[in-house]
Formats: sequence, structure tokens, C-alpha cells
Amino acid sequence: MPSRYTKATRRVQKWGAVLTVVAAAGVANMSAGRADQADAERLLKAMSDYLGAQKTISFDYDVNLELVSTQQQKIGLASSGTVTLNRPDKLHLTRTGGFSNVEMVFDGKTLTLLGKNSNVYTQIEAPGTIDQLEAVLRDKYHRPVPGADMLISDPYKELMPEVNDAKDLGSGVIHGVECDHLAFRTKEVDWQIWIAQGARPYPCRYVITSKKVAGWPQYTLDTWGWKTGAEVASDSFKLEIPPGAKKLTPDEVPELNDIPGLFSMAKGAK
Repeated sequence: MPSRYTKATRRVQKWGAVLTVVAAAGVANMSAGRADQADAERLLKAMSDYLGAQKTISFDYDVNLELVSTQQQKIGLASSGTVTLNRPDKLHLTRTGGFSNVEMVFDGKTLTLLGKNSNVYTQIEAPGTIDQLEAVLRDKYHRPVPGADMLISDPYKELMPEVNDAKDLGSGVIHGVECDHLAFRTKEVDWQIWIAQGARPYPCRYVITSKKVAGWPQYTLDTWGWKTGAEVASDSFKLEIPPGAKKLTPDEVPELNDIPGLFSMAKGAK
């Protein structure tokens, strides 16, 4: 009978062989992919134009936000939710994870955010469009909307200015949908996007890799169940505040933070 040491050695050899095959396949795919910057930019622009032309959109999403500990261990925080928007100024978003249960509604004048687990809420006066709201949340309150790059009216204009390299890597399949796989690089981040092929080029997966953070953590957004126009269920874009809910300032609502207080930030981290 093989010893425990022999079994362990075989497991290591087995996984070493698997990883070698995977790595080799990755290099082969990169070499065979159509590393054509013009194609990548054209496909991204087509997606941007398609999204910007839709008055109403709804979809489901999953997010995995990676953190890297001081011991260089990667930890992923997973959450799921839904998005419904009506351009130019209506948005309804939910997000549920292990540490939060959040609902957010924007009616063109006021943004209302409700933390359901702690029964607290906040309201922000932000008259304007979804594009303007996204900028206010990101720049003033440091609370970016999940997948915000895909919600604004011109994603291409937002995403491309700092890109210094673009590649069309061919096809990939996300949630059973064949997609164009594109990869882009900037000075601080690498990002990839998988865009559904065909007449409805919506984003199926969006991955951002932080090159300036040790361990290169990633933010991954998967979307599916895309609906547009008459397919989208009607929405009042109103949020009922439950009895007894306490009103707080945006900074005081713990559930609105993507990173729970349990995970303290290292000194100097962003």
C-alpha cells in the first residue's frame, strides 16, 4: 500500500501537471488570439453604442471583490444583485452579500439608500442624470455603483482615455453565451471584458486587476438576464422606508461599504 508521503507526492505531481497544461494553453491562446487593437476598440465601441441607445435596461449580477491580507492571502467577498434603469435619470439597484442587504433608488432628484439588515437609511440630494449621479457617488462619497461603467450613457468614453494597450483575444463563453473576449491595459490596472456576440452586444463579464496593489487583487462582475425596452418590468423607482428605520449620513451606513468593518484596511492602502 502506498505511503501517505507517496500519495501526497502523487497529488502534487498531478496538480503540477494540470497547472502546466493550463499555463501552456493560456500561452497558446494568447498567441493565437487576434491581438488587434483596432478590433478590440471597435467591439468595445459597438457595446458602448448599444448600451447608450437603450432607454430601459435590467439585469442580474454577481460580484467578487478580492482583498489581499498582510500575509498575502487573497480573500474574495461575494455579493449578488439586480439593476433596473430608465434613462436618463431613474435607477433601482439591489445588492445582497454575507455582510449586507442594500437597496438603492434614484428618482432623478434624490438618491435613497436602505441598509435592510441594520434598518438604517440615507438620502442624498443629487438632481440630474444617472451619469451625474455616478460621478457624485464616486468622487464625493467614494461609493461607486457596481458595474457603473456599464450604466452610463457612453462607457467607451469613460473607459478608453487611459488605455495604452488593447487586444482582441477571440471568443469565450460566459453563462452559456458566446462572447468576444477583449483585454485592455492602463498604467495602474488591467481590465478584461467579455461582450455577447450578435445583435445585442451587452457585457457578460468585466474584470479589473489592480497592478499597484500587492497580490494583484481583482474585481469581477458577471451579468446575465439582460432585458431591454418592453422586456423590462415596470418600476416605480420609489423606495418605501420601513417603520423604525433610522436616518443616517452616508458615511454612517455600514452596509453601504463594499468592505465590511471586519476587514480593516492596512495603513496606506487605498
